[in-house]
Amino acid sequence: MARTESSGPAGSPRPAATEPAPRAVDGPAVGPAGARAAGDGLAPEVATALEEFTGHLRHERNRSPHTVRGYRSDLTDLLCGLPGLGALDLDHLRRRLGAAHAAGAGRATVARRTAAARTFCAWAVRTGRLDHDPAARLGSPRAGTVLPEVPAVAETAAVLDAVASGAAEDAPEALRDLLVLELLYATGIRVAELCGLDVRAVDESARTLRVRGKGDRERTVVFGVPAARALRRWLDHGRPALATPSSPPALLLGVRGGRLDPRVARTVVHRAIRAVPGVPDVGPHGLRHAAATHLLEGGADLRYVQELLGHATLSTTQLYTHVTVDRLKVVHDQAHPRA
Repeated sequence: MARTESSGPAGSPRPAATEPAPRAVDGPAVGPAGARAAGDGLAPEVATALEEFTGHLRHERNRSPHTVRGYRSDLTDLLCGLPGLGALDLDHLRRRLGAAHAAGAGRATVARRTAAARTFCAWAVRTGRLDHDPAARLGSPRAGTVLPEVPAVAETAAVLDAVASGAAEDAPEALRDLLVLELLYATGIRVAELCGLDVRAVDESARTLRVRGKGDRERTVVFGVPAARALRRWLDHGRPALATPSSPPALLLGVRGGRLDPRVARTVVHRAIRAVPGVPDVGPHGLRHAAATHLLEGGADLRYVQELLGHATLSTTQLYTHVTVDRLKVVHDQAHPRA
């Protein structure tokens, strides 16, 4: 498996990444070898069932390693304390979810764990491990939608100009950081998708990337001329300087030649944005949100933005239109004779 760059921008050691890029980053075992992680605080029968369930997620439902780890973590907490799987009932699930809420877990976390419980229990009934579904009547809080603040077009341009100025001397890390920001904003891809890109996923002549996203779904995204220029400079002067004989075929490399860690990419984005006064301090997801919002404000079709972002449903993409709607209200108030 390709090794992952886990050092920070200054080269200081960091812990292994907790949110690796799909199929590209070392992390906690999610196969049979990961039984220890599944068995923390669990009775043997429960740990075995959880291990078989995560295998079902990987092999039958084609869930990503990150998704499998999320289910494993949530269910390990929910199933803790059971003497056996047959003891799982609605009261136990409610107690565990209530304890999580009392410990400070937000509505989104409780809703996610509730969904994990429902999926696991339905699978356990379907496979004969439970004779009834204890999660069938489990209530779930409505998770509020919190979207990051969106930097304006001019603010985003100022950040990118500042990073480009810092890369004027063709220092390898500076060229990489410039490409990170240009691609995140140009394509709206997720930071894990960006760090999971290999060189062969890039078509410079067509200015496209083949991105593997959630659910192992592949899509093609396009990028513009500024990102193309940053890409060529990185491939000519940056990547060769950081690559080692053992480097993976990753497009983006860290200071020791491994695949760029998503946490390092987040640090790069935050550092670049904080360097420009007055710009909202957003991370990679904020740039993704900005890309979607600025496209919609520029007249892009909602379904095109859906395809670009890799959303399974159009309703998810519509969440990104709130700033556009606010802008439309201002225009309407200023221009409509009966506003």
